[in-house]
Amino acid sequence: MSAEPAPAPAAPEPPKGGGAPAEHRALVLTGFGGYDKMKVQTRRGAEPRPGEVSVSVRACGLNFAEVMARQGLYDRLPPPPICPGMECAGTIRALGDGVRDRQVGDKVMILARSGLWQEVVNVPANRTFPMPEGMSFEEAAALLVNYITAHMVLFDFGNLRPNQSVLIHMAAGGVGTAAIQLCKTVENVTIFGTASASKHDFLRESGVTHPIDYRTMDYAEEIRKISPKGVDIVLDPLGGADTHKAFNLLKPMGKIIIYGAANVVTGKKRSLLAMAKTWWHQFHISALQLLSMNKAVCGYHLGYMDEEVELLGNVVAKLANLYTQGKIKPKIDSVWPFDQVGDAMRQMEEKKNVGKVILVPELPKEESKKEEN
Repeated sequence: MSAEPAPAPAAPEPPKGGGAPAEHRALVLTGFGGYDKMKVQTRRGAEPRPGEVSVSVRACGLNFAEVMARQGLYDRLPPPPICPGMECAGTIRALGDGVRDRQVGDKVMILARSGLWQEVVNVPANRTFPMPEGMSFEEAAALLVNYITAHMVLFDFGNLRPNQSVLIHMAAGGVGTAAIQLCKTVENVTIFGTASASKHDFLRESGVTHPIDYRTMDYAEEIRKISPKGVDIVLDPLGGADTHKAFNLLKPMGKIIIYGAANVVTGKKRSLLAMAKTWWHQFHISALQLLSMNKAVCGYHLGYMDEEVELLGNVVAKLANLYTQGKIKPKIDSVWPFDQVGDAMRQMEEKKNVGKVILVPELPKEESKKEEN
């Protein structure tokens, strides 16, 4: 007697929500070099796969990593052409099969290695985080990369406690403003912040105890005048010779956390001289030297933690709670449409920004009318 044929596998559930858009706009890095390497292109739409959600993007964050990527200085991306973008915010428009903890219409923040500078993105549901009540899309696009970085650097590595002192470089930038706000959640923290003189009023209003103009004075000497023993924690996004200076500024039991190498970026195109100079002055120390100095050197790179979904989710939950309590609020420097991505990058490269630079698929109609007038 022959066996009965096996039943055919059940067809996967169709995505819930709107169908795939026929096409959508995306920012694409077409090669390494100047601003002309960023192009707005049209891409075909696709339905979300099982476990994914499809999101209509309303705002995207611009980070220094994307500036470095355009110049060919960031190794976490495949070769061009590629769509950059590590963070964005928007509204869920469709659910893939098996997604149970998200709904069509949910407002979410998204964190990914790349690919988010698009009008519509399909991403794993576990890479999305609910937006806190009352948060704008621009604020949501400014939260994840900068505030996760600042929180983990200050608290997980830095173990920031009351009555300590912190040096924050690029204090008026995205991570800098996030770090200042998080320092203010701890009692009696002394904050030293480096930035150009035009930004010092903003820094004082934000809670920086001692703003320092790094362009006209030696910040290490200025800190020593105020605090002869140095500081407890240094946040170092610079690299090169500045890491040496930072390490020498540490008090006993002090910590330096290196989370970037901004010194390699000196213009709109890659500079071999700047790269060589930063590499030549790269900080080196042995474990035995650390043993006798009672200091700690830490390294942090969010791009290498993108698989730590549970760990990152716990940090985002803490940040959402702090936002709801009114203790943190992303500072938005400026908002640029995709077509002006070069101007947005220039704003950051020339260190003109105070807070976060945001990209949007297109400006709201009321903003477009203002620009025309």
